Amino acid sequence: MATDSPQFRTIRVEALTRVEGEGALRVELDGDRVSSVELNIYEPPRFFESFLRGREIREVPDIVARICGICPVAYQMSATHALEKALGIDVDPTVHLLRRLLYCGEWIESHSLHIYLLHAPDFLGYESGLSMAADHREAVERGLEMKRIGNELLEILGGRAIHPINVTVGGFYRPPDRRRLKELLPQLQWGLDAACQTAHLVAGFDFPESNIEHPQVALRHDREYPMNQGRVASTDGLVISVDDYEQHYQERHVEHSTALHSVRIPDESPYLVGPLARFNLAYDQLPPQSKALAEGVGLAPPVTNNFRSIIVRAVETACAYEEAIRLIEAYQSAPDPQLLELPRRTGRGCHATEAPRGLLYHAYEVDDHGRIASAKIVPPTSQNQAQIEHDLAQFVPSVLDLPQDEATRRCEHLIRNYDPCISCATHFLSFRIERKR
Repeated sequence: MATDSPQFRTIRVEALTRVEGEGALRVELDGDRVSSVELNIYEPPRFFESFLRGREIREVPDIVARICGICPVAYQMSATHALEKALGIDVDPTVHLLRRLLYCGEWIESHSLHIYLLHAPDFLGYESGLSMAADHREAVERGLEMKRIGNELLEILGGRAIHPINVTVGGFYRPPDRRRLKELLPQLQWGLDAACQTAHLVAGFDFPESNIEHPQVALRHDREYPMNQGRVASTDGLVISVDDYEQHYQERHVEHSTALHSVRIPDESPYLVGPLARFNLAYDQLPPQSKALAEGVGLAPPVTNNFRSIIVRAVETACAYEEAIRLIEAYQSAPDPQLLELPRRTGRGCHATEAPRGLLYHAYEVDDHGRIASAKIVPPTSQNQAQIEHDLAQFVPSVLDLPQDEATRRCEHLIRNYDPCISCATHFLSFRIERKR
């Protein structure tokens, strides 16, 4: 629905499709100049940090997995690593291997879902993945099969694909069945080939102009493409320990959102997390086939146009398949001991991992009764909100002369570049443009 007058123009989308969560966008114009952009997140706060206080330590991975049905592993991994630091636990190297393998499953299912059902329809002119399937059935079926393989990997390691139940502080409740993992190898090889086809497909899309002007932030590891481990790095040269994260990045309350906004301090500036940031900061750590794939589709750092993030996601999907194959071949025996006894001690620990949508930071304090004294969770979408608003402020003038429906569609498209998980952040979309004169 839309209204127009010389003083007032409104574009509304009652619910932004193909993202998770609800909210609104309000753009105010002073003539043709954008004077303010507000990403209004109006879902009720979910209070997970408060829910965790007083809970036993082993309850945490199962609780935080409920924050998101698409990226539960990310929440479990950030939490378990942080709590192990608080308790002074060093886990078996095989646990690290299996955790990275579990993360590969999540990247595969999340990226495949985003590429084929959420984002590709924007580039190809369809309202949804289902309508796109009428003309591109083979491509959509490929995406669904890629996602299914990722889900199966999650089931083997996590006990189930949605909200896994096999992850615990110190390791896993039950080691994964090595035979089932080996049996999955042919499917993973098919998936790697399918991810390469996907990258070549999406690299042929037409990409609007839009450049990220602020720093990009991701984990950086010396020996591997970042998932579970690394230091926090930025494209402007900042490299810090995760322990120092809160000295450089802080959350702010904003009146128009029930989700906190993260900014860099001291200048309160936006920053970007997610596939672009990872690719630009860790391109040299991509495994061989994935790096060759990036080169083959003309993708090289620095990538500053976030519309091209769909190509990066395809390359990262190939990376996850390639890594999964390597990790399964390296998995020889269950970790020992399979389940550690947790020490009773006070402590604080923090950790960040790379969710499909970007950096996910957790910090916990534990008491000597084995319970959570405090919790802090900073999701990727919270960190990207200020950057989304900045992008829209730069982008909206380019669409003001278009018909209302088309202008709205293009703004939605820009927001979907981020694959926002608004329920994680709470936490879209009425789109409203107001003219002061």
